[in-house]
Amino acid sequence: MTNRTRNNRTRSNRTRNTSNLYRLAFVCLTASLFIAGTSSILYSWGVWGHQHISHAAVFALPPEMRTFFYNHIDYITEESSVPDVRKYAMSDREEFARHFIDVEAFGDKPFETLPKTWKEAKAKYGSDTLQRKGILPWYLQEMQIKLTTAFKDRKKDAILFLASDMAHYIADAHMPLHTSLNHDGQLTDQRGIHAFWESRLPELFGSTYNFNVGQARYIEDITAESWRIIRESNATADTLLSVERTLKAKLTKEQIWQLDSNKNMKKNTFGQPMHTLEYAKGYHTALNGMVERQMRAAISVTASFWYTAWVNAGKPNITDLDSEATIKRSKPHLEEEIELWKQGKLFDFKSFNEF
Repeated sequence: MTNRTRNNRTRSNRTRNTSNLYRLAFVCLTASLFIAGTSSILYSWGVWGHQHISHAAVFALPPEMRTFFYNHIDYITEESSVPDVRKYAMSDREEFARHFIDVEAFGDKPFETLPKTWKEAKAKYGSDTLQRKGILPWYLQEMQIKLTTAFKDRKKDAILFLASDMAHYIADAHMPLHTSLNHDGQLTDQRGIHAFWESRLPELFGSTYNFNVGQARYIEDITAESWRIIRESNATADTLLSVERTLKAKLTKEQIWQLDSNKNMKKNTFGQPMHTLEYAKGYHTALNGMVERQMRAAISVTASFWYTAWVNAGKPNITDLDSEATIKRSKPHLEEEIELWKQGKLFDFKSFNEF
């Protein structure tokens, strides 16, 4: 048996339990969407995007953190999509507002008038308004505080759970339509563009992306950083929409949509219309690297939020939270995957595809 085969088999055994649990949760998610008839609101980076973002972020950490995070990379990878499971399969009402903020709903000059901290936001708008319009940037700030505390207390389960959840929300913040009232192109006759951009395109073309984003950086001001992310994502939303409108105007229905024998649009697992491969290629090319840029930015920021929380906690030793046997078992896999990451590639794990 070759070392590569042995490593892959060990890796497979290590991931089997978490993968099976996650697949069961996703089956529940799918069923709940069809029962509720709300499949059209499944908005997020998609499982593929979230899992690759959180997975890649581990390798951008400094060695003092990387060993511990890598020992649990399968958990972090799988768990990063669970906030969407809580949102739909568990019908967690508190969860929805954490994934977005409709900045245009807060006035003509929202970035000048929006309160920068959660305490100020609650005092100005109240919980009901914020639940309707979204709390994403403020929730990132709250998550950072909790993760810092978990590092200080050296609570292994809390560190892993909070870091994984944080990766999800940071990824959502880098999806431009998570910051816009026109979240699915419903205001511009472009329904379905949300899942098309964030799920279909990465699933088709993500294997060509460069996942090496360099090393995590220390963030001096988490509040300012959370709003920088939202501002820059929101500024990209109009381009995302306008590029698709321009492309669609030049083509026929048959060139845009996958059609069945009755000329009806084919749909994916969640009831989303399926674009043709040629149309997807055309849109991806016309975006000029936007999806990859946003994904790379999400990877870098995720690693940097994790790193900043660890530094602010006093740089505690987290490597010894695992046994020497665990560290020894993971070491050859870590070394192998670091070499892949240096080339911009990731270990070839399989995610649930929505399309």
